[in-house]
Amino acid sequence: MPPSTLLSPSELNYIYTSLSLNPSIRPDGRSSTSFRPLVAETDLLPTANGSARLCFADGTEAIVGVKAEVERTVGLGSSGPYLHPSGQGADEDTKMHSADEDADEERRRQAKGRGSGSWIEVAVDMPGFGRDDDGVVVFLGQMLQEGLVADGALRDRLWIGWGWHWRVYVDILLLTAPNSYPLPLLSLTTHLALLATRLPAPISRVGEDPLFNDDWDAAQPLYDISDPTQGSCPPFTLLVISVGDNIFFDPSREELAVADAVCAVTVGTVPSSQSNGKNKAQDSGLRLLSLRTIDPPARLAAAVSATEIEDDQGLWKPPRGGMKRAVVGRMIKMVLEPGGVGEEVMKGLEGFSGG
Repeated sequence: MPPSTLLSPSELNYIYTSLSLNPSIRPDGRSSTSFRPLVAETDLLPTANGSARLCFADGTEAIVGVKAEVERTVGLGSSGPYLHPSGQGADEDTKMHSADEDADEERRRQAKGRGSGSWIEVAVDMPGFGRDDDGVVVFLGQMLQEGLVADGALRDRLWIGWGWHWRVYVDILLLTAPNSYPLPLLSLTTHLALLATRLPAPISRVGEDPLFNDDWDAAQPLYDISDPTQGSCPPFTLLVISVGDNIFFDPSREELAVADAVCAVTVGTVPSSQSNGKNKAQDSGLRLLSLRTIDPPARLAAAVSATEIEDDQGLWKPPRGGMKRAVVGRMIKMVLEPGGVGEEVMKGLEGFSGG
């Protein structure tokens, strides 16, 4: 969690009241759906398959490197997605060969359901947390991996052929101490790093041991944004809070301190082949992958006990109770609806993915 704010109960009450107004007033003057300015760059690590660096306006900075290696796939028994269509294992001498290279490429493109979430490994390193098994580090890593695995498209892209796959390592480093909850920063940086990731082009048939082109200029992008039928972008996670009846995106540390509820919403893109014939005005092209509620700092800190403060004193008190279903529904709608926050974020990230 980010460091606690050094604000008095009266100051917290002022922020809470300002955020509860209609229209609301945020401490930095942003609208409820506006994000803080950020700076990003891709392809900065020459030895990685993909990399990105992103810095928020508050100085919080993260870097992500993506590495891939070829690994032999362990079969799932007599029948499974890792065996040949003929039922033979990957180690058999008799292998099915495609009629031509185009058929091989089509098989790789349509390897739906053949991937495994175990082929994706996410590691998070944060300053001030010396142990890899620290609860905060593990929780953030699991949330980021959860979105990548739930998307399904990434793990299927890692399938090379019968008996072989790519194993992808996503190493996330938070370069500075977090001034606010770092999940959106880490997720957006990972999104850009995966967009910049390229894998060597295969030159072997699907049923053969994998061989690749040594020319890096011929490498293929992990996410081909020019092919909408494959789902063009990695998933990303947005942090959303509610204060009273109002909903805010990309909350600052002060806003998190008075939040009634905090929610992490992970969304991914829908391939055009699965859009059910909807036109662009009816479909944003996004789908909900996961949703998690996060305990706001107010529930974890003993700020001011509600029994110690009378209602007429005008001092902020930590919220009680859970998150209303109607609020969760509004959050999801604001992210997924056409022209909504999710689509706005996706368009904003396109400007950084040209590397």
